[in-house]
Amino acid sequence: MFSIAFSVDNIGFICDKCKETVRLTEKISELETRIQTLIEDSKSARALWDVLDAHSIVNTLHESVPAEVEPVQPGKWVTVRDRSSRGSKNHSSVPITITNRFAPLSETPTENDCALVIGDSITRNVKIETPTTIVTCLPGARAPDIKANLKVLANANRKFSKIIIHVGTNDVRLRQSEITKINIKEVCELASTMSRTVICSGPLPVRRSDEIVSRLCSLNGWLSRWCPQRNIEFIDNWKSFWGKPDLLKRDGIHPSWDGAALLSSNMAHSLRAQT
Repeated sequence: MFSIAFSVDNIGFICDKCKETVRLTEKISELETRIQTLIEDSKSARALWDVLDAHSIVNTLHESVPAEVEPVQPGKWVTVRDRSSRGSKNHSSVPITITNRFAPLSETPTENDCALVIGDSITRNVKIETPTTIVTCLPGARAPDIKANLKVLANANRKFSKIIIHVGTNDVRLRQSEITKINIKEVCELASTMSRTVICSGPLPVRRSDEIVSRLCSLNGWLSRWCPQRNIEFIDNWKSFWGKPDLLKRDGIHPSWDGAALLSSNMAHSLRAQT
């Protein structure tokens, strides 16, 4: 194609056919560019839809939890079994047990003629057959923990014939003697609203530092004086265990089997004496 131009009075001239050819050529180039862009956009859209479809499938499987998916085998379908149906005979579940060491005694008998022994880990192996007694051991408990458990029972209108409280070993570690005394007083006052007979079981002479032994000895002496003033029976375990290391375990704190038997005997004797 030739472009013929004539110069007439310095004015440029191009024939109409040449103009049309140039216009069509530019149009074809523009169309080719648009087609290439559409092809690339189509590929991107297809990849995006594939991702969205996969995401949708994953969400569908999550919504059907719990479900069991069989391992995928090459060339095989994936089988999904929904376990949400309640009518399945093969339905099985793993039991989960939740316990709380400071849980209230909600499962204990409700008879008012039943005695209660509540205390820290020192009472773990205490066993009293006569009279009928519930022994509740709260490892690591201090006086406020004993009070919290008794308060739950009090709110449930629980009553007991007698209540023995054994606390103090963990309290003296705080090195706050006066606060410990106040806490023990509050425990006994609350227990007196749940039973006509409240008994304090004194601490054991543990084999620990001189400071701990001194504080426990001082607490035992205070209890021996304060309890009678409040018409509260006091069990002096200090005398029974003093000078008898075999009554304690190797940790020097908790009673051995013989020590637990002696502690049980002291408590049982006190319960029978108050009958």
